[in-house]
Amino acid sequence: MDLKRKLAEGDRPVGGWCALPSPGVAEALATADFDFVTVDTEHSSATTESVENMLRAIEAAPGDAEALVRVADAEPARIKRVLDAGPSAIMAPQINSPAAARELVELCRYPPQVGDGAEGDAGGSADATDSTDPADRVDSDGYRGRRGVAGSRASDFGRRLDGYLRSGADDIAVIAQIETPRAVESAGEIAAVPGIDALFVGPADLSASLGRFGEYDDPAFADAIEETLAAANDEGVPVGTLATSDAQIDRWVEAGYDYLIAGTDIGFLSVGADRAIERFEERV
Repeated sequence: MDLKRKLAEGDRPVGGWCALPSPGVAEALATADFDFVTVDTEHSSATTESVENMLRAIEAAPGDAEALVRVADAEPARIKRVLDAGPSAIMAPQINSPAAARELVELCRYPPQVGDGAEGDAGGSADATDSTDPADRVDSDGYRGRRGVAGSRASDFGRRLDGYLRSGADDIAVIAQIETPRAVESAGEIAAVPGIDALFVGPADLSASLGRFGEYDDPAFADAIEETLAAANDEGVPVGTLATSDAQIDRWVEAGYDYLIAGTDIGFLSVGADRAIERFEERV
């Protein structure tokens, strides 16, 4: 899984957005030269089963596109089911504070195991007698880990569960969405939370929460973007956003975003259909 590495190394990955809960649509997007395809479950009718099938389709497509799943919220069971499907990255909306960011990361991690260097494991030896309550054991970042353990697609249906439990989840990128003035004010603190690999600005929600929906030239919105980028980049954490037109791609690149989701499946369909109709009407 390279997406987490690309984000960390500043490779400026570009992705597509899949709002339609269709494996065929996901596969079609993955055949483009995107670094990743985002599977949305917040504003779509996607189910756990359709998400899993969309991930299969993305992986089966020619090329190297990986799957990022945007969950509807940071709810434990929802996070667990998405991660068990085996994406390369997970993104949660409405992360408004460092406490919310820590909770998101903790939901994405398994409880640390004796012998993995966890604090409270009597020296980290696999055969050591643990002198503390196992429930108090934390990893090197101070997380107890709240992801439930079960054989799933992510661990080859349990065939490599032990290894995946200890290290497999380390390859998953965890992305926090910034969508409110409170989140903007806390962007640096959110980015500094161990285990947060990137931030993502939701332009529609952020502009709406500022009372300026879609007014991307408004000084209040521009200031919020600049503040978020500066705060996160000071922590060495990349920030991305969604562009739904050529003009927005230009705008967001010039604004200094580190990665983009450059278009949506619904947008591609709508624009292509409108252009075809316009062309036909011009000819007749």
